[in-house]
Amino acid sequence: MRNKFLKSLKVLFVEDEEKLSLLLKNAIGDHFHSFLLAKDGDEGLHIYKKVFPDVVITDIMMPNKSGLEMAQEIKRINPQSKIIILSAFSDVEKLLGAIDTGVVKYFIKPFDPDEVLQYILSLEASIGKKLLNFLDGFVFNKTTNSLYKNNRYIALSKKELLFLQALVKNYEGNRGILEYATIKNMIWKEDVSDERLRTFIRRFREKTSKEFLINVKGLGYQIAFNQ
Repeated sequence: MRNKFLKSLKVLFVEDEEKLSLLLKNAIGDHFHSFLLAKDGDEGLHIYKKVFPDVVITDIMMPNKSGLEMAQEIKRINPQSKIIILSAFSDVEKLLGAIDTGVVKYFIKPFDPDEVLQYILSLEASIGKKLLNFLDGFVFNKTTNSLYKNNRYIALSKKELLFLQALVKNYEGNRGILEYATIKNMIWKEDVSDERLRTFIRRFREKTSKEFLINVKGLGYQIAFNQ
């Protein structure tokens, strides 16, 4: 199975049984953009905060932090997170706790890896598009945080990528305009001069295009999307 949606996803599998971790990774891992492993809830939460995976698959009972405890913390960070629970127990109380946490699915061990894969495939509509189309042939992949123009990779600095991600977030949050002061504090952590900001924007436009970024005079900048 080759599927563009699956190939756009980052998956985190949290499981203290190493053999099971490797079994599932070997069975379905190649279908995804990345398939990361963690050995307990603490490590899983740490990895989640670093890479923000699209789907989290987790065991319930683990040392240090259980799957349910980790799931609760993940849901506080992002209520839209897709969490799949694996359990060796048919214990009603534990599974009800998983449902109350907001997991989207649970599988009882032993499970069929293909069923897990098919379920993740069914999440396409709820996870949403990973590719954003801008004007002038630019495409941003939210999974890999990569910008392309006509399928050619555009190399951005850390500050430029941070700026682009903020523009996208503002657009998706229906706020649209990213204000000048917000950009300064986000990029430099201080209120730098207007000239420094203009220099940064000019270099950003040199890597993209004038049409890519819209200057809303007196307010800030917004990104130009294909409608």
